[in-house]
Amino acid sequence: MLIERCDPSLTKASTAERSSDHGQAGREGWGRTLSTRHQLIWVGIDAGKGHHWAVDISSRPSALLLTLLLAHGQPVVYIPGKTVNRMTGAYLGEGKTDAKDARVIADLARLRRDFRPIAPSVELTSGLQLLVGYRQDLIADRVQLINRLREILVGICPALERAFEYRKRPGLVLLTGYQTPAAIRRMGVKRLADWLARRNIRTAVVFAERAVEAAASQHTALPGEGLAAKLVKELADRILELDERIKENEQAITALFRTDERAEIIESLPGMGQILGAEFLAIVGDMSTHKDAGHLAAHAGLAPVPRDSGRRTNNLHRPKHYNRRLRHIFYMSAHVSMTLPGPSQEYYCKKRGEGLIHTQAVLSLARRRVDVLWAMLRDKRLFTTAPPVPVSA
Repeated sequence: MLIERCDPSLTKASTAERSSDHGQAGREGWGRTLSTRHQLIWVGIDAGKGHHWAVDISSRPSALLLTLLLAHGQPVVYIPGKTVNRMTGAYLGEGKTDAKDARVIADLARLRRDFRPIAPSVELTSGLQLLVGYRQDLIADRVQLINRLREILVGICPALERAFEYRKRPGLVLLTGYQTPAAIRRMGVKRLADWLARRNIRTAVVFAERAVEAAASQHTALPGEGLAAKLVKELADRILELDERIKENEQAITALFRTDERAEIIESLPGMGQILGAEFLAIVGDMSTHKDAGHLAAHAGLAPVPRDSGRRTNNLHRPKHYNRRLRHIFYMSAHVSMTLPGPSQEYYCKKRGEGLIHTQAVLSLARRRVDVLWAMLRDKRLFTTAPPVPVSA
């Protein structure tokens, strides 16, 4: 992070924003650079016109710097870290220092004027980014715990591990009470079904029969079964607790998402629910940085890029640099919409009829839906299956 016209001493100090914190020495260094960093920010702000700022971090770690700069009308552009890393190879030496990175960022900001400017972040966008990011962390923790649970459970009873889908509640509730084949056999179908029913498990008899059948297939106690059973119970409890936290988080996301006037428009598009819509707004913000639907599609990696050379023209390829999460949003919404009767399903079937495989057809549908969503947000209209009536001049 730096001012474009800066001397080397300012350049090195201004990158203290990215300094790491290693133990007590790191904390002391962070404290010593704090006042210096603030002084440099105010030096740049007070300098007024003729100064440009460039950052290679636009997320929460740089929130203070960006807020101060944008509040005082300072122009700030974002330079991707991958671009900085590749440009570093053009400089002398293999060493990596904050001063060298800052000089690379400054030179890139001078050479190119097409980097994305950073706009002030509104409260809604910041809130959605925090909640959506936290939800992704919770889901990642849940997946890790489920994998660990299955790994331990297969060492107790492989048949029991195969009997249930542990991403769902019934199997997890069963494991909070009974983890070994012997314990499940002692309970029997009727008592186990009553135990599950008291814990609000639907069709408890079906799950009880499945569990007892799996337990009846093994009468051998494996080594370490007692300790493994305790770990399985603990993991099942933690997963169920995570489910509640994810549910609360999704309720908060939905409530905040629906405070935006665009929420109703986004939700009217088949396949775009509250969570996907909230993730979409968290990434694109007010969409001021997207000039048209093609620009939004390029951001999502749904617009092919040319690789022409000499007489080879119209050589289009899939892009390598795009927002993976935004692409996932459009892909998932297209995948859901193609299962519903309507224009999306008809377009998907048309592409399959042209010889495209499933993934290609869904991506083609996702690209088309980018145009539809863009037009809906531009015109502030809800989605309808009937084409809009052209307005006469």
